[in-house]
Amino acid sequence: MTERQEHWQEVYTTKAENEVSWFEENPGFSLALLDAVGLTADHVVVDIGGGASRLVDALVARGQVWVSVLDLSQAALDTARARLPAGANVDWIAGDVTHWVPQRDYDVWHDRAALHFLTDTEDQTRYATVMARALKPGGAAVIGTFAPDGPEKCSGLPVVRHDAESLSALFGADFELIDHRRHDHVTPWGSVQKFQFSSFRKRQD
Repeated sequence: MTERQEHWQEVYTTKAENEVSWFEENPGFSLALLDAVGLTADHVVVDIGGGASRLVDALVARGQVWVSVLDLSQAALDTARARLPAGANVDWIAGDVTHWVPQRDYDVWHDRAALHFLTDTEDQTRYATVMARALKPGGAAVIGTFAPDGPEKCSGLPVVRHDAESLSALFGADFELIDHRRHDHVTPWGSVQKFQFSSFRKRQD
């Protein structure tokens, strides 16, 4: 188990899902952005760093044909899986996105607050490479990170804050920026975290 995996496994084995700053009772903002990029029920979706997020619950409830949830923490995935009905079409993947080899092609890639923990440029490049490999031509990516005026740390770890321009530079010419929005996330204890959400389309040529 890597140092990154050990950190997140400890977080999710020592805290309840609503005792972490990124908890959302209702993932409405992510759902709205997914709808905005054209998500339909027959699309195959991957949630990167999904952890114990309620997004997978909402997607399954809406009849999504297939959802993959990738996270460093098996404990986080177990928490989410325990909430879902038996037989839900969900692939639970415990692993590091920077070393992940996708076993299928995805229509939509969603990441809320995973990428910004990658402070090493090589890890960021590997992330972009995996995303490009995973998405079908014409597929969409919705990426949520701390904004330039957002927190400098989270869960005791340093982060890299992003805006649409820095993400566009990271993902390169294969991806077209199609939307970017600011978002204020209110933590379970009432503080506000400044987020930036950027949506991209993988070019088809």
